[in-house]
Amino acid sequence: MHQLLTPRRLRRLIQSFFLLASLWVGWRFFLFYQWATGASDAFTPRPGGVEGFLPISALLGLKHLLATARFDHVHPAGLTIFLAAIAMALLVRKGFCGYVCPVGLISNLLESLGRKLKLAKVPPKWLDRSLMAVKYGILLFFLWTVCWNMPAQAVEQFLNSPFNVVSDAKMLHFFLHPSMIALLVFGVLIICSVVLRNFWCRLLCPYGAFLGLLALCGPTTIRRDAATCIDCKKCTRGCPGGIPVHEKRDVRSPECVGCAECIGNCPVEGCLKVNVAGAGPIPWMSLALGAAGIFLLFYVLAHITGRWNAELPPQMLKRFYGMLIH
Repeated sequence: MHQLLTPRRLRRLIQSFFLLASLWVGWRFFLFYQWATGASDAFTPRPGGVEGFLPISALLGLKHLLATARFDHVHPAGLTIFLAAIAMALLVRKGFCGYVCPVGLISNLLESLGRKLKLAKVPPKWLDRSLMAVKYGILLFFLWTVCWNMPAQAVEQFLNSPFNVVSDAKMLHFFLHPSMIALLVFGVLIICSVVLRNFWCRLLCPYGAFLGLLALCGPTTIRRDAATCIDCKKCTRGCPGGIPVHEKRDVRSPECVGCAECIGNCPVEGCLKVNVAGAGPIPWMSLALGAAGIFLLFYVLAHITGRWNAELPPQMLKRFYGMLIH
């Protein structure tokens, strides 16, 4: 494998791009928020990408789309990003978690810090599985509440409610003015992410749990050639998901984010490969480029079809912000 472009380097490059894009979107939204709340007279258009941080609204938008065949006009970019994440899960493992999500990058960096400090650990299997049940419990709660108990009419009413319209501003207000309890929770999450490998992504994130379950249905796996494997366990030690890669023929775990770090760590050329059912091996870069390409495709299509930026007039948003933020 060419040492100038390893799976980790390519992954960090793509993750860094999406992190910078998220920071740019966040800054643009802050400027819009300042105008909408009357703190500034300078108008900045609201960036649709901020809706990527509204997963519950996107889940409701997906149910509304399936029930009515109508695309959410309040937070269309959020639904677009959610659909892109689903497509990635079905085609390139949990590509959204592995390459796009900025929280995933922060979690990875904290894990790297923990490794350098020799603190990052994977709990014993029995404890690890018990802890993972938390994120599936949270996911089950949301699916039960939204997809099962909430009728389509109630979903539509919520999507069009003033609360949902300004949920992005509520989120920003929370981070700009965190309570002492919120700061304490963030501190605990950071410490846990240093001592437990990818603590948030592996044990708490319901979004990742949902995408991981979808990835089980996908055709893409990491395949290990038992005949050439030397059982060095470098693949397992390097896996951010804590998957025992050295024990498996095909890695189909819902914790696999398609990072291909196991391939990059393997000293035996060709022992680990990305495999697609019915097509055979494909280059490991296909996972990274596939995830980024799927996101770009959905982004472009959303712009072409007018399903990225909300249809609500800025003055209406300003009135809603004034009602609910102050």
